[in-house]
Amino acid sequence: MARQVTRALRQAIVTMRLAPGEMLSEQDLAGRFGVSRSPVREALIKLSEAGLVRVMPQRGTQVVKISRRGVEDARFIREAVETAIVRDAAKKASPILLAELAASLTRQRRAQRSASTEEFLALDEEFHRLLAETAGRLAAWRMIEDIKPQMDRVRFLDMTKATPRDAVIAQHAVIVDAIKAGDASSAEKAMRLHLSEILRSLPELAAEHPDLFELETEAQPEMLSA
Repeated sequence: MARQVTRALRQAIVTMRLAPGEMLSEQDLAGRFGVSRSPVREALIKLSEAGLVRVMPQRGTQVVKISRRGVEDARFIREAVETAIVRDAAKKASPILLAELAASLTRQRRAQRSASTEEFLALDEEFHRLLAETAGRLAAWRMIEDIKPQMDRVRFLDMTKATPRDAVIAQHAVIVDAIKAGDASSAEKAMRLHLSEILRSLPELAAEHPDLFELETEAQPEMLSA
């Protein structure tokens, strides 16, 4: 039950149905899900570990605002892992898994105009998981799932406002073509380009939605005493 509540709350936070800065009540959430407070408390602890909520004793639990630095760090780690994944995929791809990747692209194209942003992002998630499966690196994908929640919120905003879906699909297609050709270097280059899109849109989204982002300042170096 705690896992189900965790997944539901995570999805609500990523898709902004629970907004950054919003206060959450264990009792209200328990009533909403029809469960006791125990699985809700466990879910909030998990979400706190993922950096999505802040548990404040005697005050409640707050959905944290988006951290630009957290997004950049998650993207950095994700790039390192997923470029390695596609290099392996280009060397190991079987006809069956290549067909699954092609089918994933077909589903994305069908959903390009008709699906909600949430549904389209689920297809995007499926595509990246399939890449890990093609490479035989599902454990690596599970690690990515743990570190990318902050990034997912920006991707949701980005898909809603900035990056057209056809551009995302086109980038996915280039990755699949490189894997199909067994070209590990081109697959890595295409993935690097794909994951760098968020760096372009992040400043724009932070400026457009300042209420959703943490106010972060660069640490100033300490002055040396004379």
